[in-house]
Amino acid sequence: MNDITLLPADNYMVLVKSIITDFDKNNLVSLYEPIIGPIATSLYMALLRDAKYLEMISDTYTHHHLVTRLKVELSDIKKARESLEAVGLIQTFYKKGETTNEYVYEIYSPLSPREFFNSPIFNITLYNNLGKSEYERIKKEYEIPKIDMKEYSNISKKLNVIYKSDPNIETFETRERRNGSPSLDELVDFDMLTNAMPNYIVNDNLFNKKVKKLINELAFIYNFDTNRMIDIVRDTITDKGIVDKEALRKNARKYYEYNNNFNLPSLVYKTQPEYLKESLGDKSPISQIIYMFENTSPIDYLTIKNKGVKPTSRDIKIIESLAMDLNLKPAVINVLIDYVLRKNNNKLNKDYIESIASQWQRLGIETAKEAMEQARKENSKKVKTSSAQPVRKKVEQIEPSWFNKDIKKEEMSAEELKELEEAFKEFR
Repeated sequence: MNDITLLPADNYMVLVKSIITDFDKNNLVSLYEPIIGPIATSLYMALLRDAKYLEMISDTYTHHHLVTRLKVELSDIKKARESLEAVGLIQTFYKKGETTNEYVYEIYSPLSPREFFNSPIFNITLYNNLGKSEYERIKKEYEIPKIDMKEYSNISKKLNVIYKSDPNIETFETRERRNGSPSLDELVDFDMLTNAMPNYIVNDNLFNKKVKKLINELAFIYNFDTNRMIDIVRDTITDKGIVDKEALRKNARKYYEYNNNFNLPSLVYKTQPEYLKESLGDKSPISQIIYMFENTSPIDYLTIKNKGVKPTSRDIKIIESLAMDLNLKPAVINVLIDYVLRKNNNKLNKDYIESIASQWQRLGIETAKEAMEQARKENSKKVKTSSAQPVRKKVEQIEPSWFNKDIKKEEMSAEELKELEEAFKEFR
């Protein structure tokens, strides 16, 4: 493989494997260019532009395209590519063809300044290439200001001083879960996140309470660690030094989908928490409908309503908003989806669904049963205003074969869900 001849007609594609911010590009020039050289730096930026940045994947190009753009020899491009490979900024994949060969270049973000200077290889190489004075100047740009703590005493309390073991701990756990307020601070190290931001944009309001809450929720939903959130957050900070929350959501979702074969975020696959599920004592249709709402994720339920077609990104965003902004439980979201679709000509109108969702949130609705009862009340108000009321069949008269099966299994087949759909038509 080391003797492969690179030809101008050889094709290549670019995959961006990381969220790469302007801060990362600055780090590339300040920290990496003295090591890899200007041609390698230009090649990295050219490949990144080919991928159109957040679109993550490029069209197919020939290497003649790079020669024309960078105004260098093909042999220089190969050497520059190998320099990028050596420092971990790209990985190259090769497939031999009959007439021309195929390449895929995976691009990765530069190390953070902290990681870079803590790396013995990069740190020492940068020092040797720049010399002491220039090295110290660049390093100082990335240093975090320190406060002289000599006259301060650490008066922080230890855990065992403030808290004690409680034999009745189960009561505390149950209350925390019901309030929907378990602490998520441990998911993201905000000291590390703040330190990773450029000093000139750090301010007291950068990571306020709402922003922290959103960052933690996104980290939980997408299973991102602090390092990944650093990459995503840095690209959403505006010129005014605030986090653009919409951009933060979009970038997190886009990164997750790209790195998970474009599957949907984990949030939309969550089902009702066990402590909020009904204890089913019978196999009546109502119990089965409740079971469906409790054991089907909102995205799966909406897919069923769409006759097997996955929801659009717009509909996904609505579901995310119901779960994250209004903190509605999955089963409640399912009831709301069904109610709105039936009352709004099978359309998830954002304003309409959020007006109802806000009311349900204020009412403290957390279970499928509570949501269904509220939907009945809303429906009754509308029916009373009509001059003619349709005669409804009783739900108990419907006995699909699925109701005679074991209701405790975790998943349902498409056929079973379809039968429940038909049964639920009689519910309204």
